[in-house]
Amino acid sequence: MYRGSSIGVVIPAYNEEGFVGDVIREIPAYVDRIYVIDDRSTDGTWSEILEAARADASEHRNHGDPTVQQLVADGGATALANRATVRDTIGRVVPIEHRENRGAGGAIKTGYLAALADGVDATVTVDADGQMDLSQLPRLLDPIVEGRADYAKGNRLLSREYRAAMPRFRFIGNATLTFLTKIASGYWKTMDPQNGYTAISHDALAAIDVENLYEYYGYCNDLLVKLNVHGMRVADVAMPAVYGEEESSIAYAEYIPKVSVMLLRDFLWRLKIKYLAVDFHPLALFYLFGAATAAIGVLGTGVAVFSALPSPGTPAVQGATSLLLLVAGIAFLLLAMVFDMAESESLERQVR
Repeated sequence: MYRGSSIGVVIPAYNEEGFVGDVIREIPAYVDRIYVIDDRSTDGTWSEILEAARADASEHRNHGDPTVQQLVADGGATALANRATVRDTIGRVVPIEHRENRGAGGAIKTGYLAALADGVDATVTVDADGQMDLSQLPRLLDPIVEGRADYAKGNRLLSREYRAAMPRFRFIGNATLTFLTKIASGYWKTMDPQNGYTAISHDALAAIDVENLYEYYGYCNDLLVKLNVHGMRVADVAMPAVYGEEESSIAYAEYIPKVSVMLLRDFLWRLKIKYLAVDFHPLALFYLFGAATAAIGVLGTGVAVFSALPSPGTPAVQGATSLLLLVAGIAFLLLAMVFDMAESESLERQVR
């Protein structure tokens, strides 16, 4: 337990032989459950998980919070049983095998389902590649156990030192997705949404629809949108990353278009649920009207520029009208963003 709260750690692993064992062995002693999900690896990841689990059990004999029920190991989670095979618990480690490859988000979802079934108070996600400094874990857990936040996530962009350690191509991609996620989620102060070092309270995990979480690398962006709709408080915690010999399995040419489409869909869903269905706020109409007006303005400007109409004055008039529509559309979008920022301001905090 950590400060009176039971703690679970979810470790998704796909072809992480040579890394995942060290991560398991380095998990702090105050963690009560370690859910390690092998996402149909083709190397020796599964064997390494079992070996590390046995070593961890030997080191932490009789460790664990007796109030945490081992429902998962006893087959108590129906949704989990439909997607994965849960092996016997080895000490505090719960080894889980996916029946098919489900991606990073799918593995996180499986771990979340297991943590929900066990009823742990706070659930942490840690990558299996050793990039995350486990000595920083209390900084993620403190906002949760102190009741200051429902979800805490690492942020590598809050300090110049941490930003400098990030490879340039990752920084550019991260900055782009940060901006898109701000718009989609409504958490305008939150950065580095791709950071997989997170902690979530049991109540927040139970509130969101875990079974419908996105099952690709954009799961963390999707989760932020769902948390905002449910009014959950998010803490952005300054956190370094450790870049070593591991290789990213993200195919960026496929990743960016997929996540962008997902974010657009999530954005429209958030507007519908939060500002139209649950409670009405004009910012939803400002967003929609602004986007439509700006789109018409862009289209009209393009038609005016490439028009072959005989009258030299007509394209100019069309162009001016279209430009005015474009400016008006952008103004409505900016106004909607200002309202959106104000609505979620109380749900965000930064921890440096």
